[in-house]
Amino acid sequence: MSDRTTGAPVRLDPRGPRFAALLTTLVLLLVLATGSGVLLACQAVVFALGAVLGLRSSPYGWLFRRLVRPRLGPPRDLEDERPPRFAQAVGLGFAVIGAAGYLSGATWLGIAASAAALAAAFLNAAFGYCLGCEVYLLAIRGRARLSQG
Repeated sequence: MSDRTTGAPVRLDPRGPRFAALLTTLVLLLVLATGSGVLLACQAVVFALGAVLGLRSSPYGWLFRRLVRPRLGPPRDLEDERPPRFAQAVGLGFAVIGAAGYLSGATWLGIAASAAALAAAFLNAAFGYCLGCEVYLLAIRGRARLSQG
C-alpha cells in the first residue's frame, strides 16, 4: 500500500493492471467455457497475491514487468496502487464465491460470480475502466463526507 522507506503510496504504471485485466479476462472466459472451479481457484490465488502483496508481486504483474514493460515506452504518468489493489480484493471475493459454487455443485453460483468478475475485467482490459477502482474512490469520498459531519 505504501513504500516502506518513505511511507508514500506506491505508484505504478497503469498499463500493468490493464495487462493483468486482459489475462484475467482470458482466464475467466476459459472458466466459463469449461466450468472449472479449480481454474477459478487459481485465479483467486492471483487476485489474493495482488491484493495482499501488491500488484508487482502478482504473477500477472511479474509477467508485465519482465515481458511487456521493457518493450513499451515510459508511462505518461503513474497511478496510486491502492485502488487497483482494492479491485483485486473485490475480484478475489467473486473468484472465491465462484470457485465454491463450481466445486460444491452450485454451478449457477460459479457461473454468476465468474460472469460478474469477467464483466469487470473486460471493462478494464478493453476500455481502461476499472470498476473496483471506482468503488474504492467512492468509498474514500463517502468516508470523508461522513467524517466531516
